[in-house]
Amino acid sequence: MNAMFRSAAALGLVAIVGTTMLTGVDWLTADRIAAQERRVILEQLGELIPQEYDNALLEDRFTFMDETHFPGGQFATAWRARLQGEPVAVILKFNAVKGYNGNITLLAGINVDGSLRGVRVVSHKETPGLGDAIEIEKSNWILGFTGKSLVNPEREKWAVKREGGDFDQFTGATITPRAVIDAVRLALQYFDAKEAFLFNAPAEPEGGAAP
Repeated sequence: MNAMFRSAAALGLVAIVGTTMLTGVDWLTADRIAAQERRVILEQLGELIPQEYDNALLEDRFTFMDETHFPGGQFATAWRARLQGEPVAVILKFNAVKGYNGNITLLAGINVDGSLRGVRVVSHKETPGLGDAIEIEKSNWILGFTGKSLVNPEREKWAVKREGGDFDQFTGATITPRAVIDAVRLALQYFDAKEAFLFNAPAEPEGGAAP
């Protein structure tokens, strides 16, 4: 009986130590991961909005929630690009919540006419060699969104080709591209419904959320 108690106590101690170590690692790496994501976002903002604006793009941003278009209790972020005070485009950061291995964080640049400047992947946990083809470094699949809108293609064509849509799927991985396609379409629908809000909402004060 004493041996059993000693074994149980040892297992409990190992579990506590292991949990403490994992928590410590998460705490130590959280800032590093956030800094890396911020660096990626800043680089990709420059790709989606080359110098076609004269406002302080990084400061002209705010965060918001909309469960219908950006589900999962997430906060989306909007950066506004303006030229001589007139709206040029908005870049939205949001999650595709139906990825194979979890959320896929995306940036989508949308022109004032509702067409896409482009889409980029900020972060994901999709399977290497399959779902990671959404990365521009791995394939040009993500470039297929450039120029698309809610009318190009029409609603039923916002799907992978296997399901009658206009977008390529990946060999052995349909869930990942489907998740990205659906999330980008919802972002476009939000822009279509809330364009005035996106460009007129007050910017967050320095030190607010995001990138």
